[in-house]
Amino acid sequence: MAQRSRQVADERRRLRGLRRALSGQERRVAERRITATLRRMGCAARGRRVALYLARDGEVDLTELIRAARRGGARLYAPHITSQRRRAMRFLPLPEDRALRRNWYGIDEPEHQPALGIAPGHLDIILTPLVGFDRHGHRLGMGAGYYDRALRRRLAGTGAWRRPRIVGVAFACQETGTIAAAPWDVPLDLVVTERGVLRPKRGSDRRTE
Repeated sequence: MAQRSRQVADERRRLRGLRRALSGQERRVAERRITATLRRMGCAARGRRVALYLARDGEVDLTELIRAARRGGARLYAPHITSQRRRAMRFLPLPEDRALRRNWYGIDEPEHQPALGIAPGHLDIILTPLVGFDRHGHRLGMGAGYYDRALRRRLAGTGAWRRPRIVGVAFACQETGTIAAAPWDVPLDLVVTERGVLRPKRGSDRRTE
């Protein structure tokens, strides 16, 4: 177990290093392509309820998508960590004036207004950051498990769950070998990179550009 944990930690460091090593030009081109793909998927469409993340540590920057979504009339939400001890978060409206606070991890997030939170099952699309991904739709995050906990009702199969599309957003260099998924991990429906869209089929590899 300890050896496996070290291997995962090493892989996280390697992938984060690759992400950070992208030149400014490479990053700009990749982010334009990713934004265009997300717009074609309807992430900026009027009335669409989209949860997204606010980038840090070399993650794909979604600023241009946010601007397009504002113009297009989409309703945007972002994570807010409600408990570091319980690894709990909620999705709150992303304010148009970008009035944000910095959380324990140095990530910008909306101010906590519990009455304005939205249940994940009422979202249309959830865009998730990631450190790595594989062709089966498994996601390697930072290891805290916030997204998996927020979305675990999807795995429970309750009738109250209205399934949003869960989309990982990454640079192509973040693809890795098969990730050993834990029983509680929530798989991605799609992964969007500058090379196109990976549509995982459980047990098979299939990429569409």
